[in-house]
Amino acid sequence: MNWMAWTTPSAMFFLGIASILLTMTILEVKSPCIERKGFLPISTTRGDRLFIGLLSAAYIHLGFIGATELSIWVPFSISILWLSTVLKWG
Repeated sequence: MNWMAWTTPSAMFFLGIASILLTMTILEVKSPCIERKGFLPISTTRGDRLFIGLLSAAYIHLGFIGATELSIWVPFSISILWLSTVLKWG
């Protein structure tokens, strides 16, 4: 991956997304999901919650990078917690 300016956090982030997508594909094949309503204001499937969680995780990263000088590991940790919450209870 020397052709890009990969850092350890960014490589881990994209490898994590690839792992999540693979896991979600296997889960969907083994047991198709049904829509349900959690704390999000709409009925969602697992894929919907994953998309919403990943999109909001990106906004968390951009917000922290733009507004603070904290280490990238802080928004990474917050994003993981948020994504887990959305997938479980969203």
